[in-house]
Amino acid sequence: MPLQKLIFKPGINREGTAYSNDGGWFNSNLVRFRKGLPEKIGGWAKASTNSFLATGRAIHAWVDLAGTRYLGLGTTWKYYVLEGQVYSDITPIRTTNTGTATFTSASGSSTISVTDSSHGAVANDFVTFTDTATLTGSNITDSVLDQEYQIAGVTSSNVYTIVAKDTDGDEVTADATVSGGGGGSTVAAYQINVGLDVYVPSTGWGSDTWGAGTWGSVSTLSDTNQLRVWSHDNFGEDLLINPRSGSVYYWDESSGTDTRAVILSDLSGANLTPTKSLQVMVSDIDRHVICFGADPLNDGGTARTGAVDPMFIAWSDQENVAEWEPKSTNTAGSFRLSAGSVIVGAIRARQETLIWTDTSLYSMTFVGQPFTFSINLVNEGVGLVGPKAMVNTPKGVFWMDKKGFYTYTGNIQELPCTVADHVFSDMNQTQSYQTFGFVNKAFDEVGWFYCSGSTTVIDKYVVYNYEENIWMIGSLNRTCWIDEGIFSDPKATTSSSDVGYLYNHETGNDADGSAMTDVFIESSDFDIDPAGEDFQFISKIIPDIKFTGTADTGSSGQTAEVILKRRNYPGEDLTTAVTSSCTSVTTKIDTRVRGRQAVLRIQSNDDDTTETGMSFRVGAMRLDFRPDGRR
Repeated sequence: MPLQKLIFKPGINREGTAYSNDGGWFNSNLVRFRKGLPEKIGGWAKASTNSFLATGRAIHAWVDLAGTRYLGLGTTWKYYVLEGQVYSDITPIRTTNTGTATFTSASGSSTISVTDSSHGAVANDFVTFTDTATLTGSNITDSVLDQEYQIAGVTSSNVYTIVAKDTDGDEVTADATVSGGGGGSTVAAYQINVGLDVYVPSTGWGSDTWGAGTWGSVSTLSDTNQLRVWSHDNFGEDLLINPRSGSVYYWDESSGTDTRAVILSDLSGANLTPTKSLQVMVSDIDRHVICFGADPLNDGGTARTGAVDPMFIAWSDQENVAEWEPKSTNTAGSFRLSAGSVIVGAIRARQETLIWTDTSLYSMTFVGQPFTFSINLVNEGVGLVGPKAMVNTPKGVFWMDKKGFYTYTGNIQELPCTVADHVFSDMNQTQSYQTFGFVNKAFDEVGWFYCSGSTTVIDKYVVYNYEENIWMIGSLNRTCWIDEGIFSDPKATTSSSDVGYLYNHETGNDADGSAMTDVFIESSDFDIDPAGEDFQFISKIIPDIKFTGTADTGSSGQTAEVILKRRNYPGEDLTTAVTSSCTSVTTKIDTRVRGRQAVLRIQSNDDDTTETGMSFRVGAMRLDFRPDGRR
């Protein structure tokens, strides 16, 4: 019989069974489709050899008038500005106490108890001490104490502990017991409270599962009891940053990277600035600073309430980041949405701002005085799965809610998705706020990273190619992403309990210098006999794999594994019948396989001989087979 050419439909389809998706691909990892053919994705490498603390949650890039490129990075613990290869810590100071902090050491222990009345700190917070004195008769000197410390534990509202260290970061064990030392001139500068790396149900708006809780029930929202999510935007060359449900802070670029962001209320001329916000944004054309989920003014209009109103929007006077009091002489104002219970997220689109609540989508458009903005309800019934689960692309705005994927180009359209059942049945809904969207314009892709199963760390992704209308899935840990633009490559971060790194993506073929493993594309079941009745005997496979990596080709060069699985009935388990290495010069793979259905899998060579620089693209494989009876 003639060779049977295997041409599979592009994209992954898991909406039915493996057998019902005849002629299609069923599973993949670290593989994309380009012009209908599957190929290994590009690699990644560290963008900087320097690290940052904790898990990255938001990235923002901009360039100043002098051409200096900056990248803002918000993590679970801190906020950094990356210039070149150097991370500068611009995390705002929450409060500074002078002459109140004292230190107690115990001989033989590196743990130091710090007493500071009403310190307001939580575990993992950061504090910097200056102007201390050596603990009398102890090796806990002023140089040991005069550093930034991370708070190890909070004993009470007045006491917390740190672990003594030298200037190299090595632990120092006290050689004497001293109580209440450190001198009376100690300055303790406390950075804003750190946030959580995971969602804790029943703490804060949107932290519980979809629809959970009784109608009208109250949750106490603070920046310490929920997943730390940052929003940020530019006001000219300067930077606005906002930890979700925390205050809004301003970083003056002209002051240099060795200065910290300051709270809006500390700016010159500040008037009734919001003290709390779920998200901050600068409107594109008219340059108003907008706070979504801000604290409203009190009944007298003389002060902010200090408590998040999750459906309240406030904006500053035009071109004035400090003036927030609505007056007849300015354009400051506010508006409260009605459809939903919390503003989940907002994004700039073409000449409008899109705002999602947990149940609805609004459009906000600048109209000028006297109303400043027009806010219109676009749709009820479609929400947003997390504050970062939307992305603007050349083909419109795409987003993910808790039951599907959508696009907006002036009106809403639900995206037909061939992997929806797989994604939403696998997704950990309690960690939905970790989900974030990303765009990779070079490959016409938009996608989402999410937590699967019962995991509390992002480990899966789903990708949609908006030009070819196909879907892809896979496993990868990333926590935030920014596409190429200001910088030449897409950049992303990974989860970290301590030290994290920023990676350039779509560079090379490897995983930060190591071979990328577990790369595969696997077909659905296909009938070897077109009628699906007779058994067939497969005697050989003619591979069609183009190796496109940087490693050598030829008999000893880049290698992929070709795997053929078989079964006789859809209800049977698959049996691996052939596993063979394939290089660019492999002409055929001899087999002895008998069955009714088969599955083809192409994967990276994950044994000890895996080489770096390997990449491949799969074409039309062929099988040589003959009928082999019905029994």
